[in-house]
Order: sequence, then C-alpha cells, then structure tokens
Amino acid sequence: MQNILVTGGAGFIGANFLPYFLAENPNYFVVNLDLLTYAGNLNNLQELAGHPRYKFIKGDICNRELVEFIFREYDIRGVIHFAAESHVDNSIAGPEAFIRTNVNGTFTLIDVARRYWMDAPFQYKADYLNCRFHHVSTDEVYGTLGATGLFTETTPYAPNSPYSASKAASDMIVRSYFHTYGLNCVTTNCSNNYGPKQHDEKLIPVIIRKALQHQPIPIYGDGLNVRDWLYVLDHCKGIALAYHKGRAGETYNIGGRNERTNLQVVHTICEILDRMKPLASGSYKQFISFVKDRAGHDRRYAIDASKLENELGWRADENFDTGIEKTVAWYLKKYTAS
Repeated sequence: MQNILVTGGAGFIGANFLPYFLAENPNYFVVNLDLLTYAGNLNNLQELAGHPRYKFIKGDICNRELVEFIFREYDIRGVIHFAAESHVDNSIAGPEAFIRTNVNGTFTLIDVARRYWMDAPFQYKADYLNCRFHHVSTDEVYGTLGATGLFTETTPYAPNSPYSASKAASDMIVRSYFHTYGLNCVTTNCSNNYGPKQHDEKLIPVIIRKALQHQPIPIYGDGLNVRDWLYVLDHCKGIALAYHKGRAGETYNIGGRNERTNLQVVHTICEILDRMKPLASGSYKQFISFVKDRAGHDRRYAIDASKLENELGWRADENFDTGIEKTVAWYLKKYTAS
C-alpha cells in the first residue's frame, strides 16, 4: 500500500478525481487535505464515507507544521496538488488570498516534500526514490489567443488576471524544484472543466440554475469569448496517467478539443433544458442577458493535447455534446431536488 496526499480533494475536480482514483488504484491509501473554503464541500465526497483507503483532514496547505505532520504520520510517498483559489472574479476583487494559497501554499507543500523525500539536491532517500509531486494547473497561465492557434507546452506564459498570475508563479516554483533539486515533478495544465460537482457560481451551473429559476442568465460582454471545454472525468483520467507515467520535469496540457463561445454554450444548455424540462411556452433562451464584461477578460483559450495523447496514450472519452448532456442532467436533478 502506498500513501499519497491529495490537496483540495473536496473541490470540483478533486471530488471527481478521488472516487475515480481510489476505484482504479486499489494499492493506494489517499489522504485528502482541504480547508473547505467556499469552493470545498464534503457533500461532494459522500460516496467515500467510511472508505478504508481514504482519510480526510481539514487544514490549510500554508500550515507548514500541519503538512509536515501529515507527511510523517502517513509516510506520504506522492502528492497530487489540486488545492487552489480559482475563481477569476474573486481574484479581481481580492487578489491577496490567491497569492497566499496558490503561491505560498504550493511552496510549502513542495518544500516539505523535498525535505521529507530527499537528503540533498538530486539525492533521494533510499526508501523514497519514486516519490512524485504532481501539480495541477490551468491553461490561463498562457494568456489569450487570437482567432487561430493553440496553446502548447512551450507557449510563453502571459497571465492576465491575478488568478492566472498566481498559478503561473506556482508552476514556476514547481519547475525550479525539478531543475534545482532534482525533485520528481510533473505539471498538468488543463482547459475549462465542466461536469458534476462544480461550484454553483461557475458558468455552466449558473446558466442551468438561472434558467430553471426563470431569472436572467448573465453572459459577459458579447458572449463571443471562446473556451476549450474538457469533461472533468476525462481530466481526472489524464491526471492519473501523467502522475503514473509522465516524464519527470515535464508539463502536459490536457484539453478537450471542444472550442465553444460562451453564447454557444448557453444556447446548447437552453436547448437541452427545452427537451428535458420544457417551459409551458417558449424557450429558456428568452432569459439570456448580456452584462458588463469582466476586467481583463481573455478572448480565447484552446489547448493542443497531442503531447499527452502521443506520449501517454490519453484520449478524451467525451466530446462537448455528450458531456454537456450528462452535466445538464446532473444539475437538473440537483436543482429540482433542492
């Protein structure tokens, strides 16, 4: 049995990853460290209640004493680091929390890992030779694209929000620990995730919830900002693959090859709701409204995932049409039951 630490496992992606990872890897015991801020919710992990290979600890990744205790107490042999402040609007209103968690928290985790696993730079302790630190990041570190082109692992960083700047900084910390200390690190940068268990204030849950409440569905600016949408379980499979088989020191981009404008996303969701829960008359599209654009709103993101596909054999199982059907059905059940 190998003990690993997953941070932020009660958040959207982490809460989809943990049940998948535990089911697929019966030789792992997982410690989930999560502060349970607004983005973390233990209700997302009800299926793991009483699981014999799972332990939840409420705590802050910036708390070095706590992180050191977890490494010693559970003899941690790997880290998969999800924990982050990730809401762009919140980073604009209050950037300090993003610097603290995303930059200082990542430093605390990776520095504790280095000291626990290694005796000196490029010298692992005999019992910890294969221990790995996996850092989960975002395509937003690359900035914005024009009408054509894709982000690759060699695209220069150009973050445009306090959130993306803090994630770019954390990526660089991880990179430095590989090159300076020889720590076995891998980083994954993903495109926009969607699917079950996402925070209610993210775009797709907002669209569904507002539509069901017959309230205005707010769309920033002209609605033509483009995102590459990745079904969350496909992302989780890519993370597990990169953690187990990725080359040390490498970055792997994970994207869905599903570019959509925000307007296309809201139209698709409204059309699905028209079928699944039709109004007495008309379409849910009548509730679409346009609001003032977000400050520094990147125009287009799109990821080239061919490195992960070619080197490790990853493939997305869902395209946007299949994934969004499952997603709308999940939220429809959640919002109509509450």
